[in-house]
Amino acid sequence: MIDRRVLLASLAALPLAAPARAQASFPDKPIRLIVPFGPGGLADVTARAVAEKAAGVLGQPLVIVNQPGAGGVAAAKAVQAAPADGHTLALFTNGTAISVPLVKALGFDPVKEFVPVSSLGFFDFLIVTGADHGYRTLGDVLAAAKTKPGGINAGTINIGSTQNLTAELIKSDSGSSITIVPFKNSGDAVAAVLRKDVDIVIEGYVAVRAMLADKRLVALAATGPKRSAMLPDVPTAAEAGLKGFDVTSWNAVFAAAGTPQPVIAALNAAFNTALADGEVKQKLLALGIEARGGKPEEIGRRLAEDIAKWGAVIAKAGIERQ
Repeated sequence: MIDRRVLLASLAALPLAAPARAQASFPDKPIRLIVPFGPGGLADVTARAVAEKAAGVLGQPLVIVNQPGAGGVAAAKAVQAAPADGHTLALFTNGTAISVPLVKALGFDPVKEFVPVSSLGFFDFLIVTGADHGYRTLGDVLAAAKTKPGGINAGTINIGSTQNLTAELIKSDSGSSITIVPFKNSGDAVAAVLRKDVDIVIEGYVAVRAMLADKRLVALAATGPKRSAMLPDVPTAAEAGLKGFDVTSWNAVFAAAGTPQPVIAALNAAFNTALADGEVKQKLLALGIEARGGKPEEIGRRLAEDIAKWGAVIAKAGIERQ
């Protein structure tokens, strides 16, 4: 006869055994990474560069699904609608952090309703001017902003973008008279500085690299805490006079809250392995992106810090919630 105590102990263990087996077999089907932008942008290219290598580690395809939409809401909702088992992931960016204080009814909470998996890449912006504008340093621009009638015009893409808020931060930190002029897209902003409609433009490396190469544009400073690997001779904004200035954008993978910790660990290990690959590093570096993973809690902390940082910038600039 079976001992009753042994039988009860065996039955009690059964509910725990099934999840353990499920986690041990992860992934058992293709993984989807939902990107809140269309194909071809930096976030999409970054995700695709890393996905192929990470899939090799995980042993299952890692499929990029483009689901653009304002504030990344549609992409986030798609992840929340799927089981929290690690097979459907979200790509968050610095723009996600900005959306929290900027968008009145965002529809999801990236801190409470998602958990971090791994960062993928980090990149800064360039402050550029026309080669024939007469400015040779960021200091020249800031000095002109204090003495030139009407100040300096800075071109960026749409209000609330990282580039736009970077201009607001420069204006605030320098105490200069800077008028920020938003444009529909990067091409329009760059065309404006070439026409001398604006004095400077704040943009990513990819958007200006061709005109830097043919010397139609001059890079005055980079916005990150260290010099760009692509343009090591260009000083940082902090070196150029804006003490402590740091604007670094990022792309990262998050999962729905409730995803088992062993699954998060397996995904984190796969992404970190992919990001250490020399081919991936070079592919992203050519776009001005530093391939960099890390522990989940590191990018989770960065998300929270950037929500607070950009919330303060938005409030000080008087930008209305959208």
